Amino acid sequence: MPVGVFDSGLGGLTVVKEIINVLPNEDIIYLGDTARVPYGTRSKIAVIRFSLEDAKFLIKKKVKVVVVACNTASALAGKELKKKLKIPVFEVVTPALKEAKKISKKGKIGVIGTRGTVQSGAYKVSHLQACPLLVPFIEEGETDGKAIEIVLKSYLSPLKGKIDTLIMGCTHYPIIEKPIGKEIGKKVKLINPAKCVANELKEYLTRKKLLNPKKKPGRKEYYVTDLTTHFKNILTLFLGDRISVLRKISLKR
Repeated sequence: MPVGVFDSGLGGLTVVKEIINVLPNEDIIYLGDTARVPYGTRSKIAVIRFSLEDAKFLIKKKVKVVVVACNTASALAGKELKKKLKIPVFEVVTPALKEAKKISKKGKIGVIGTRGTVQSGAYKVSHLQACPLLVPFIEEGETDGKAIEIVLKSYLSPLKGKIDTLIMGCTHYPIIEKPIGKEIGKKVKLINPAKCVANELKEYLTRKKLLNPKKKPGRKEYYVTDLTTHFKNILTLFLGDRISVLRKISLKR
């Protein structure tokens, strides 16, 4: 049975990348709800409804677990998904927080993310910073240079000197991990939730003896709810040349 992964768009492919790194033999089915991206500006009710529809699609594909590769969906719909789904649900908020608390010397933890993630209250830390411009910058290919430096300086300045650990609370942000690290400073440890949830998934599948027994690279299927030239152009940002087939589907309500 494959691992199911969904996100509001294509940022969740950074989570797929980390899952492939630690579980190369697993079959993976990915759904990006590109027709309704972003979730970060939506109400909690809308995010819960969208997330349940995304999960329903994956369950029809007979996945063994669902990985919520979206910080907003994890924060606003994680509890609802765990309550309603009959298979294990993994979200990116909890494992990232655990890792941050383990690393931070004095609990001086910061989080950057979308407005939806920051306002959700899921990340119970003292220093939260909404960064609404980062996702559009990344998706437009502005991942280095002066423009992104200016935006990062504006967002990260309020956190400087107050934190020793920073959670990159959006699946897009690992794409600009180097500029973030440069701006926030070498003394601040960066937490990538994608790596945290991939390791948690590996531990669970190993413990439950649910690993794919085949000793060869797993099969990958990628689905989106809207497909444009723009989406095709930014795929390499997240997975490089790993995507061979991308299919457009409609979510039945």
